[in-house]
Amino acid sequence: MFCLDARPLAVALLLACAWPAHAAPYTPQSDSEVVERLPLTSDPSVRRVESLRRQLAARPEDTTLRVEIARRYFELAMAQGDPRFVGYASSAIAPLAATPPAKAEDSAGYWLVRGQIQQFSHDFEAALISLAKASQLAPSSPDPLSWRIAIFMVQARYAEALAEAERLTPLAEPLLGLGWKAYVGATTGQLEAAFQEVANAIKPATSNAASAANTAPTPAPELLLWQYTRLADMAWRLQRIELAEDYFKSALKLGLTDQYLLGAYADFLLARQRPAEVLKLLAGWERSDILLLRLALAGRAAGDGRAADWAAQLRDRFQAAEQRGDRLHEQEAARFELDIERNTAKALALASRNYQIQKEPRDAEILLRAALAAKQPKAAQPALDWLRSSRHEDPLIVKLVEQLAAQGATR
Repeated sequence: MFCLDARPLAVALLLACAWPAHAAPYTPQSDSEVVERLPLTSDPSVRRVESLRRQLAARPEDTTLRVEIARRYFELAMAQGDPRFVGYASSAIAPLAATPPAKAEDSAGYWLVRGQIQQFSHDFEAALISLAKASQLAPSSPDPLSWRIAIFMVQARYAEALAEAERLTPLAEPLLGLGWKAYVGATTGQLEAAFQEVANAIKPATSNAASAANTAPTPAPELLLWQYTRLADMAWRLQRIELAEDYFKSALKLGLTDQYLLGAYADFLLARQRPAEVLKLLAGWERSDILLLRLALAGRAAGDGRAADWAAQLRDRFQAAEQRGDRLHEQEAARFELDIERNTAKALALASRNYQIQKEPRDAEILLRAALAAKQPKAAQPALDWLRSSRHEDPLIVKLVEQLAAQGATR
């Protein structure tokens, strides 16, 4: 059975598909290979999947179990930002590559997880093909369509994203279909309308959940977390600061581990010059490049003695990735070079390369900032072209465009 994960990449994928990692995910050659001993954890999700993996060792021909293990490992990677879990997911389904499962449900699950793993590695076109196969095998499932929408959003292919959202809407609970359509609208010049639509839809959903007499199904916590996070982002862009923070806090209160939410709220706090709160929010998250970067930024702003060590860890990780030709972290690496190393030339090179693959608003923002800092306004042209065609609304980006125009950029 498919598991609903409505979070954008960025989100994922963060949503920008730039997941934190020390390296690209390593795929073990067999289920018995020990790559690294993970610390003992109280997380029941980790304990459960480890139990399933032990069962697989006794039943290696159980394709249903293989797909389930891969699915659970990928969910852990999405939540915790540890690429080793993606490697474990790849290992679990690797034997199925030559001969996908005979059962339609297992085969659909296989193609879904395979597509998720491919998008993690930024192999977006292959991921779209795998997800299309999953959708064909399970035409009533919204999950493959959700992931295809997320990839189209990363690629700034908004018409295709909206078309997939239309396909998804009759298959999913209303809040999911509405959320994807609003996500497209909020990125393409319809920010206020998208915000109001989602805000109005989520009020009865959450009030119903609190009503003992209510018989309507309660939205999944993961879906509520996604909607609260998106509402926070939209409210922030609309400059409704207190409301944005209320939505961030509502998402946090759900108690779900979600790296994208933590990163987004940390950025909000950094923008509000509240670094001490970032240090508290992200305590213990050094394993994630995305969140370690926020720790380093907050540590520097707060004068925390750990800031230099955090920066050194990031420097080592990004240098190692560069030596391997690993391009999974270029957005974050560009921000590191710009905001911590003050190396504007390298920041611009990384941001420019990243924008060739990923074209989300955050990717455009770092390209605009790097071009401005390097005094090379022409380098920002791809992001400026995207802004003109998408009609994306963000006061920070508008300010950057005005500053680049003063340097001679063509709007």
